[in-house]
Amino acid sequence: MKPTSFDYTAPSTVGEAVALLGDEEREAKVVAGGQSLIPMLNMRLARPELLVDITRIPELGRLHVDGSGKLRIGAAVRQARAAADGAVREGWPLLAAAIGRIGHPQIRHRGTVCGSLAHHDPAAELPTAAVCLDARFVITGPRGTRTVGAEDFFVATFSTAVEADELLTEAVFPPLPAHHGWAFEELTRRHGDFATVGVAVVLERDTATDTVRSARVVFCGAGPVPVRLPAVEDALVGTDVGEHALAAAARVALARLAPADDVHATAEYRREGAAHLLVRACTTAWERC
Repeated sequence: MKPTSFDYTAPSTVGEAVALLGDEEREAKVVAGGQSLIPMLNMRLARPELLVDITRIPELGRLHVDGSGKLRIGAAVRQARAAADGAVREGWPLLAAAIGRIGHPQIRHRGTVCGSLAHHDPAAELPTAAVCLDARFVITGPRGTRTVGAEDFFVATFSTAVEADELLTEAVFPPLPAHHGWAFEELTRRHGDFATVGVAVVLERDTATDTVRSARVVFCGAGPVPVRLPAVEDALVGTDVGEHALAAAARVALARLAPADDVHATAEYRREGAAHLLVRACTTAWERC
């Protein structure tokens, strides 16, 4: 199939883009990489009257670490660029690893980091990584600019806190603790597929006691939004991530996760897979601390 007819424009400022998105007389959609939107247009699952191309807005192409040590990724930054950036790979390796698991190189060279986040497929890697890394999202609209935390940003499947007349302009990732380790594990049917289930883990080591000071554990493919389990994190804190601690964390995950059945996997398969991946991810993260 081919898309229905639409108009196309490429504004040069965020203000122009927001004004176009706020036009009440026609439905507008943002396009940057188009790796999710274009297939939806071709299948006529989306029928916008106007496409607003944001890739020619200079400030949205910025990727840098600011004076406070936060990583800032503009809405037009390609996934491949972010994953290859030296500062990202050194300071936020979980983010680089999550991007590396997205589809295939062709997709990563066209798709944008913020595009995947704004699209929000709950089986996708980047929303889960964003929650695990405690990201913040800068949203600009006709009422001004606001910042939303990752755990409040993802509302439901394919739904976020960004309103129809607003634009996600930047994703901001705070620096990680000095003595941290990370891991991203996922179960897929084939290379490049969305995850059947996956998990992102960040552990911080207490060097005085050689135990876990803090933990963040977030699952993808386990619900309509990335699923963070504080109970699993509590089971890890204060331990040396040994066999008993890992078994306890896995039992908590099995008890707390409530994924749905679908054509790809049963809920039970996802729960069992999630518990197995959790053990593997925690082991790897602790070794990297």
